[in-house]
Amino acid sequence: MATSEISLSLSPFYLLVLARVSGSIVALLVLTWALHFKTSFYPHSSSKEDLIYAVLHPLLMVIGFILVSGEAILVHRWLPGSRNLKKSGHLCLQGLALACGIFGIWTKFHSSDGIVANFYSLHSWMGLICVSLFGAQWLMGFLSFWHRGEVRMTRIRLLPWHVFLGLYTYGLAVATAETGLLEKLTFLQTKGAVQKRCTESMIVNGMGLGLALLSGMVIFAAVLPKHQTPHSKTIYSSNKLHS
Repeated sequence: MATSEISLSLSPFYLLVLARVSGSIVALLVLTWALHFKTSFYPHSSSKEDLIYAVLHPLLMVIGFILVSGEAILVHRWLPGSRNLKKSGHLCLQGLALACGIFGIWTKFHSSDGIVANFYSLHSWMGLICVSLFGAQWLMGFLSFWHRGEVRMTRIRLLPWHVFLGLYTYGLAVATAETGLLEKLTFLQTKGAVQKRCTESMIVNGMGLGLALLSGMVIFAAVLPKHQTPHSKTIYSSNKLHS
């Protein structure tokens, strides 16, 4: 029983390690895909500027938006110091993620194909909804937790909604990225530019699996109680007496 109790108390640490490992793998894969397989991102036009924006889109949305927002969710777990310091770190990281998400969406608006041509699919619709929700969530968090005139009871009532919307938006961001990977890979395979079994396909599929694992670790670490509850301590003490 003592061994299981120790493993239970250390589980948040292991979740953080797994989340960091998963995030590092995802970052490495998306960098390799965007920088090494540039031919997959060539736009219809011959403009080098359009190519740069096409490559920036997955980098900003995966690394800048998803990975940074995941770190913002976990900041209460790993950042030492006061509660205000943790909230400040959370707000700054979420603001950075929001800026990357907005700029990532802008890369598609900037395309020479036009706005409507790039916003027709489920992936594009989910992306717009996700960034819009993220912006509203960030603004709600700023107003409710950092406005000094805010009533304490109002903040307490808003906290469950803030947590729920934060985790929901993060999960939606991961789902949006998965649809984008599937859409891009299906398009390339249909054109015959990429084979079903090749290095690039494995990288894209591996990135999708990495994002799925990362989201699970981040959400689980976020909802896991930081401290053992009195009820669990009572159960543990009772089991220890009978062992």
